[in-house]
Amino acid sequence: MHLDDVTTALAATTAPHRDRFLAFVRTHGDAALRRDGGPEHLTASCFVFSPDLGSVLLCLHRKGRFWVQFGGHLEPGDRDLADAARREAREESGIADLDLLDASVADLDRHDLHGGFACAAHWDVGFVAVVDPARATTVSDESDDVRWFALDALPEGLAPGLPARLAAVVATVAHRD
Repeated sequence: MHLDDVTTALAATTAPHRDRFLAFVRTHGDAALRRDGGPEHLTASCFVFSPDLGSVLLCLHRKGRFWVQFGGHLEPGDRDLADAARREAREESGIADLDLLDASVADLDRHDLHGGFACAAHWDVGFVAVVDPARATTVSDESDDVRWFALDALPEGLAPGLPARLAAVVATVAHRD
């Protein structure tokens, strides 16, 4: 993954906080892309929705003890942010052929980490996939559960800010059509 590709992807989005993310990446350079690059770094995530955008597939994060979209640290083999998000969603959902709706950034969220996390904060770059809820899923080593939820019946114990992020991502995806 090249720093130029990351800044291009971030610059192309209209998601809130774009300028903060670009400033973070420009200030920290390649270190912003690596888990070992400092206590704060970029991550990539994937919001997996049903085709009608009425349901979302979430995982119960083992360390965080909250329901959240799939995602995680960037890896050396990832071609770009979208590739990292797709890899994370495939690994954590068990849906081997899951693919992104497109390569556009749909969400930007910086969040502080506490408890069992070694990192201080993640600068998360979110993408979207659409999958049939009838597809079989599996639970990865990083999660305790993977389950579909209707957007109007989300579970207790969500990651902070997730309902607002989900609503904004659905609005972004619906606007693309």
